[in-house]
Amino acid sequence: MKKLLIAFIAITSLATAQKKDITLDEIWNGTFRTERMNSLNSMNGDFYSLLNFDRNTKSTTVDKYSYATLEKVETIVNSKDLSEINSFESYDFNNDETKLILGTDSEPIYRHSSLGVFYVYDLASKSLQLIDEEKIQEPTFSPDSKKVAYAKNNNIFIKNLETNEVVQITSDGKKNHIINGICDWVYEEEFSFVRAFEWSGDSKNIAFLRFDETEVPTFSMDIIGEDLYPTQQVFKYPKAGENNSVVTLHLYNVSAGKTVKIELGKYEYIPRIKWTNNREILSVITLNRHQNDLKLYAVNAVNFTSKILLNEVDKAYVDIHDNLTFLTDNSFIWTSEKDGFNHIYHYSKEGKLINQVTKGNWEVTNFYGVNEKNKTVYYQSVEDGSINRTVYSIKLNGTDKKRLTNASGTNEASFSKNLNYFINTFSDANTPPIYTLYNGDGNLLKEILNNNVLSKELGNYTISEKEFFTLNTKNGEFNAWMIKPLNFDASKTYPLFMTQYSGPGSQSVSNTWNSSNDYWYQFLAQKGYIIVCVDGRGTGFKGAYFKKVTYKELGKYEVQDQIASAIELGKRPYIDASEIGIWGWSYGGFMSANCLFKGNDVFKMAIAVAPVTSWRFYDSVYTERYMQTPQENASGYDENSPLNFADFLTGNFLLVHGSGDDNVHFQNTMRLTNALIKANKPFDQAIYPDRTHGIYEGKNTRLHLYEKMTRFIEENLIRK
Repeated sequence: MKKLLIAFIAITSLATAQKKDITLDEIWNGTFRTERMNSLNSMNGDFYSLLNFDRNTKSTTVDKYSYATLEKVETIVNSKDLSEINSFESYDFNNDETKLILGTDSEPIYRHSSLGVFYVYDLASKSLQLIDEEKIQEPTFSPDSKKVAYAKNNNIFIKNLETNEVVQITSDGKKNHIINGICDWVYEEEFSFVRAFEWSGDSKNIAFLRFDETEVPTFSMDIIGEDLYPTQQVFKYPKAGENNSVVTLHLYNVSAGKTVKIELGKYEYIPRIKWTNNREILSVITLNRHQNDLKLYAVNAVNFTSKILLNEVDKAYVDIHDNLTFLTDNSFIWTSEKDGFNHIYHYSKEGKLINQVTKGNWEVTNFYGVNEKNKTVYYQSVEDGSINRTVYSIKLNGTDKKRLTNASGTNEASFSKNLNYFINTFSDANTPPIYTLYNGDGNLLKEILNNNVLSKELGNYTISEKEFFTLNTKNGEFNAWMIKPLNFDASKTYPLFMTQYSGPGSQSVSNTWNSSNDYWYQFLAQKGYIIVCVDGRGTGFKGAYFKKVTYKELGKYEVQDQIASAIELGKRPYIDASEIGIWGWSYGGFMSANCLFKGNDVFKMAIAVAPVTSWRFYDSVYTERYMQTPQENASGYDENSPLNFADFLTGNFLLVHGSGDDNVHFQNTMRLTNALIKANKPFDQAIYPDRTHGIYEGKNTRLHLYEKMTRFIEENLIRK
């Protein structure tokens, strides 16, 4: 028996030795890139369209496909047939799909916003019509397809496509002062939308938001560039407790050429506007500054009156979402955490609750729509476990719930406009994305695309299993995963490297396919490290209480949970409790710095990339949602700030930031640098000039960063 065991070990070692190790260069050069479907646009009927690029001809096309057969039906437009442009980067249909807006020469502004040159393409005449000579933002067809509204130089314009006449409907737009129809920085970043104007269904009115950011403090960043002198990027950025833009709602009547300001009572934010199926009724959501008092208004575009349809109040905060959906009778769907878990609710057009559609101690994670013909609601949830995502259907009255995707892992549906079909993207920790076609009843029709080639190729590498488990600590039970070296020997001890993000409502422990960082963790496991990720209190998809326990104390309970998790993991005989490190990016960097400082008897080293070092430096909308203002909650800000615990540093610390970060400002790292200098604490630092929050711009930037972090880990987290 002993000889057989020795022989087995030898064979296993030989098999392992024959496999290739992952390299950092491979992680960032696209070696492990998955095959993916292009983002599809659901069309009228049982069709969808894709934007395709031909590498040989350098041309772009919009192609139409059938959901039923997945075959291409026709090419709607091909850039090689257009003399005015060589290619295009975006497209949008009008309502009856007889015209397209094609976008070219795009120029990014912030995370979601951009400028570009846009044309209207007429399918019948195959002609192009330039919308404006200058670069513009967010061109949008009127529902009757006769006009296009767009933003330029902080004002709103309407172009009549029949006469070519352009009407400027606002004239007070001015950079860093007044913005009409486009969101300011903080709305774009934290409320996740750019276009702040909407056509009514009858094309008679445009509702728009006006941002007066005159009193918002200005933030400036030096851009090093390549010229002799640096330049400055200057923009309005409301930090916690500072003045926000004064945002007002306006209605412009196209035929009368007049604008009316709509009064909505007392509020701080207008995070959503949306026309209902009654073309004279606009829905508007307002929030107070604490973001715990949400009101949904119905605004009459004829007499300019408003009434409250729904008022949701929470002891902590109310999240903003895009699930508000009006049905034909103007009753509406809404999602809410008001029973402790995020669920779907059906309200009458007057705002009276008809019924709660979904119920249970689990979260709805995506709402896909309602098929009114058969009164069926489609949604995604964590009913199959909080680390998984599954697609379901249920009747509008809350009966006849049906699971539509069977595999446990991450299922993400893209439904046809009429909800007769959906394309499901499935992956789990062991399976790269598989795209399959289902009908609305959940019947699998066919496989569209898989990543079997990648799976086969990965079989040649030393890939370790990602083991999911529940970690029991003194603070509670937390979802976790672990990656061990492939040649793991339980009789040995290994250094532990922890990764986390930990932000409110986030999730890092999920049963889904690899990100680039997952390959880095495999790379570190090859070198003899055990990698663990733990989602502590404050993270999402386990109910409102679990998520909102961190309210007014960002960084307190989350840090306690990472420290407690490290202590608990250090008790395992195969983990060296004297060699534990942690890292994170953004919120995760805030966390890793705090863990190293406050848990200096537990963590030996940490890496913080682009960290918040005081919530006083971060934007108003995000920060105050969870912390209120610094004026109201000074202790919550200061007792959880790494700045105030720099003198606790005893381990090894690497601090990384991009100097062009418009989100988490470089100021955060510079202030922590000063605090560490004042405390006379040695630390390592890496600054990436002009790089934004993601630190990815420029050749080899990511490779350079990960090589640096890897060296730091190897030098300071010792394998024995």
